[in-house]
Amino acid sequence: MSGTAEFLVIGGGIAGASVASALAAHGRTIVLEAEERPALHSTGRSAAFYAAGYGNEAIRALTTAGEGFFYAPPDGFTDAPLIRRRDWIFVAREDQLPALADLRQSLGGGVTCVTGQAVESRLPILRLGYVTAALVDSRGGDLDVDALFQAYVRSLRKRDGMLVCNARVTALAHQHGRWRATTAAGEFSAPVVVNAAGAWADEIAALAGLGPIGIEAKRRTAILVDVPGHSATADWPLIMDVDEEFYFKPDAGRILISPADETPSEPCDAQPDEIDVAYAVDKFERATTVQVRRVSHKWAGLRVFAPDRSPVAGFDPRTDGFFWLAGQGGYGVQTAPGLSQFAATAITARTPSPGFETLRELGSALSPARFLTV
Repeated sequence: MSGTAEFLVIGGGIAGASVASALAAHGRTIVLEAEERPALHSTGRSAAFYAAGYGNEAIRALTTAGEGFFYAPPDGFTDAPLIRRRDWIFVAREDQLPALADLRQSLGGGVTCVTGQAVESRLPILRLGYVTAALVDSRGGDLDVDALFQAYVRSLRKRDGMLVCNARVTALAHQHGRWRATTAAGEFSAPVVVNAAGAWADEIAALAGLGPIGIEAKRRTAILVDVPGHSATADWPLIMDVDEEFYFKPDAGRILISPADETPSEPCDAQPDEIDVAYAVDKFERATTVQVRRVSHKWAGLRVFAPDRSPVAGFDPRTDGFFWLAGQGGYGVQTAPGLSQFAATAITARTPSPGFETLRELGSALSPARFLTV
């Protein structure tokens, strides 16, 4: 197989699919995915939650910009609801009250401070007295990651774009104003290449003859457990420790728990470590009255960070037509509408879509140039 396009996107996760959908409105777009199916790594293992108050300032801006998209997608984008409201509650023990106060100040509006008793009344499994105070963010919700991802892929194909799987890039060269990607599936070329390869982003840059910018993958673990005697879990909030030591939320009749681990990892098909599974169970049992009898499912995914923990989105100043779209840090699903619109606008030099105009202000904060001495 071979193909020519206006835009080549390397990486078929949520970042690659969303930006490809946007770019396809402006020219032929081809997505090259290394695996046999897309969204295999970080996207397919997401906690699937929209949290406006989660992450640093850049992440929050990108997340907030996409809120309207999730609740009211463009006509014809999808028939499935993309989000279901669920409160997000940051809980604090007595010793964590200073951290809760700092978080409240950093979040500004949008959250409400409540007592531990108020949280206990909403979540009957909490151990009495464990929570001293909490912050409630009612802007959150469960995201249908598969519906979102499939809608982006359909949009790409409707616009004459292609998603090519089993197309791991083995060589990438810039010649005569075009990037030429050699893959296991054939050769593809375009004037612009978008590096949306997640944990492999620095490796793609190396193939292009560019030095790394410090992309680092970190493993995060999640498990599912039953909660005997509590069948009405569907409307329970998501609970997160204010120091992000753990979090848990309802998930299809069970409880999803994560120890919020960030273990440095090589780019790989991440697998859970038993010690992290044990940490998840221990932290959950300390906070609740539930004794975990069995872990019904366990998995791990890679969260990918730039050195300053903000995404990288911009043209590399060391060459022509090489655009970075990496380092989403585990926020890739909730930032997808905002970050894809920011990236597509930067790549095509077009006017931002309505609702995303303010994202232009993030240009320097997201640019790869912040890590480079050219």
